[in-house]
Amino acid sequence: MTRRTNQRAERLRKLHLSLSTISLILFSTLPALAFHSDTVPDWVRTAAQQKIPSYPPDTNAVVLLEDTTYTVAPDGSATEHFRSVVKILRPQGRDEGRIAVPFDKDTKILSLHIWSIGPDGHEYAVKDSEQVEFGYPGQGNLFMDLKIRAAEAPGRDPGGVVAYEYEQRTHPYLTEKTWFFQSELPRLNQSFTLELPPGFTHGTVWAHSRELPAIDLEHQRWRWEMKDVPPIDLDQVELRPSEFSLEGRMTVHYTGPTIPAPTEGTWQSIGQWYQALAKDRLAATPEIAAKANELAANKTDFYDKTEAIAEFVQKQVRYFVIEMGIGGYQPHYAADIFRNRYGDCKDKATVLVSMLSTVGVHGALVMVDHRRGVVDPDAPSIVGDHMIAAIEIPKGYNSPRLRSVVTAKSGRRYLIFDPTWDKTAFGQLAHNLQGGYGVLVEGPDSQIIQFPLLSPDLNTIHRTATFQLEPDGSLKGSVTEKRFGDLSEHRRDLYISGDAKEQTKFLDRLLGQDFTTFSVSDFKVQNAEALNKDLTTSYSLTADHFGKPMGPLLMVRPRVLGSEELYADRKERHNIPINLSETMQEQDDYTIELPSGYAVDEVPDPVKLDLDFASYESSSVVKDHTLHYTRTYTVREVTLPADRYPDVQKLSGVIAADEQSKAVLKKQ
Repeated sequence: MTRRTNQRAERLRKLHLSLSTISLILFSTLPALAFHSDTVPDWVRTAAQQKIPSYPPDTNAVVLLEDTTYTVAPDGSATEHFRSVVKILRPQGRDEGRIAVPFDKDTKILSLHIWSIGPDGHEYAVKDSEQVEFGYPGQGNLFMDLKIRAAEAPGRDPGGVVAYEYEQRTHPYLTEKTWFFQSELPRLNQSFTLELPPGFTHGTVWAHSRELPAIDLEHQRWRWEMKDVPPIDLDQVELRPSEFSLEGRMTVHYTGPTIPAPTEGTWQSIGQWYQALAKDRLAATPEIAAKANELAANKTDFYDKTEAIAEFVQKQVRYFVIEMGIGGYQPHYAADIFRNRYGDCKDKATVLVSMLSTVGVHGALVMVDHRRGVVDPDAPSIVGDHMIAAIEIPKGYNSPRLRSVVTAKSGRRYLIFDPTWDKTAFGQLAHNLQGGYGVLVEGPDSQIIQFPLLSPDLNTIHRTATFQLEPDGSLKGSVTEKRFGDLSEHRRDLYISGDAKEQTKFLDRLLGQDFTTFSVSDFKVQNAEALNKDLTTSYSLTADHFGKPMGPLLMVRPRVLGSEELYADRKERHNIPINLSETMQEQDDYTIELPSGYAVDEVPDPVKLDLDFASYESSSVVKDHTLHYTRTYTVREVTLPADRYPDVQKLSGVIAADEQSKAVLKKQ
């Protein structure tokens, strides 16, 4: 996640922060906590005494109270006052007793108080000296100025209650604040209070929830209250979307006479804000122009010219994140990115747009989230975590190689390209972005755009094989597999970056799903780095005990290898959309030469099922002493409403039955 959002403080405790890392730090640095009686505030005791509804037995904890007050000053700075009380219901809920509040140079923690009530009724208070501060435990390709103040509350056992309260001063980079009022835990009582200076006005947008009216507290104060908000729990849900695409949130946009550049709750104003933030960073230098012209030299076709530059940024600018203060939003200068040859997603998109501008091609930044559904077209905000690019296509230019194309309200056509995804071919778009939304940053023409769903034939697997079956059930043959699009991404990475041991282990694990004992020889890989060509693998295969002798009969599975089983179960989805991940098409074509002295006594019935969002068909045909199996599995949509789950279960059952169906050979 490379572009900070205004949600990072709210989400870090649950998403970004490694609880195991916090535990290690706390256990090694915190002194033993003393028992302090009569220290828990009345508001904590009151919340703890609430009667809790009956929850499913796997509910780890419940939020008894969560209150946020957001106070904006005339100069645009803001103070956030936050209270939370959580009751732990199961041992797995103990993590709720690990409190972590993030801060940096622009978000100063004014106070942090932590209390708890053990299952035995003992009350505890964590002193300031018992809290620790440490830097963000980032990965090897990440540097942030973010720090964390944290503590581990005592008595955090089932039946215990943990509460904390903090006040934090912030200097928002734009005039919006998002209230996230739904998560993986049920919530009994919560509120959000907005306090504005005289002369300020505000508006709200709501995502994944019905809009609630505000309670006017007078004197420029408003409160929104919610009770009994259900959790978003996807742990046991198959084919699940991202929880962030379902959790309810409200974004407040505010403006006032002392705010120079407010966002007004429109996608246009958000795009204009970001354009002002990034504009000077896009400036090209002579070095950038020289490299772009070198890459585009002797290329007159638009696709060829832009592909050369895009692939340079995609492959030669290393992904590395450096975020300090507003650098979580604002890209570095294109000149620095180009010179250093590294940057995060917004940096890579910035240097791409900069390089293209020097060869007469216009590009724009696009603010997105890498999880489809998080950016809600009806709720303008900067909630999101990623940045990609839109490359304007010349008027009248068309090419079948331009696949991920959108048309803006202005009539301009753009190719949507993500230079961070280094295994996605130029002209295409990673499956997790397809069908989602992003903010096209084009000044006054900024707008929300929807990304296209690519055709299934742009994301493919095609397996062909010829085998000879022996009377003892052993199988020998050769296999060729071609992959294109996102379905080739993992394997391209393996064959480019993995060593021989990793590649062998992967193939063994893969074939082990279909064979008990086997050996592979003559393994070859082609086009691993050529993203716009089929990744082709071929090998010779020998498998013992493939056919199952039963007296004079020999049982054989026509679908020799390759499984595409859908993981659908019989549980109700309770209005949770179905995520099929990606459009795709898989084709298998296998020929099995039958052993001498055997004839086919029975073959599986042909299968043909079309459910509009997907189709599946297969057939097993006997001809010239061979068994020929073919199948085609196509997925045309990526998101379905919950009420289509019976159809998904039907499809799942058809695929599973076909993959395990047997042909019966009889000895003559």
